[in-house]
Amino acid sequence: MSKIKNLVAGLAGAIALNVLHESLKKKSPDMPRVDLLGEDALQKALHYFGADIQSKENLYQATLAGDIIGNTLYYSLIGAGNPKYLWPKVAMMGLSAGIGAVTLPEPMGLDPEPVAKNNQVKTLTIGYYLLGAVVTGLALTLMKKT
Repeated sequence: MSKIKNLVAGLAGAIALNVLHESLKKKSPDMPRVDLLGEDALQKALHYFGADIQSKENLYQATLAGDIIGNTLYYSLIGAGNPKYLWPKVAMMGLSAGIGAVTLPEPMGLDPEPVAKNNQVKTLTIGYYLLGAVVTGLALTLMKKT
């Protein structure tokens, strides 16, 4: 698959992940808040370089943009290599991203609570990233037929 098609499919997966998250994040206190984790990570990275983002809205927008770009690049890797292994890569990369989102914040010095405060939130967080990978796989499959 071409790199452009991989990026387009990765963007589809990243958008699906973010639409799901944004749609559900305030429905219940037991929903993942990937946005809060991202804001914490961005502020800490900026603070390391002696900067920060004061405006809550600007922080949210910068985090969302970074999330879409990062997930697009990550999910685009699903299309690399032998297409015979597309669906195993979808499962592996989706689960890896979700499990990483749940398990890596604390060792990275971030607050894990927004994505790992209980088993429901952990499971949904993993499911969100798996959904993004599945959408990427579907997009790649559809583009292969054209």
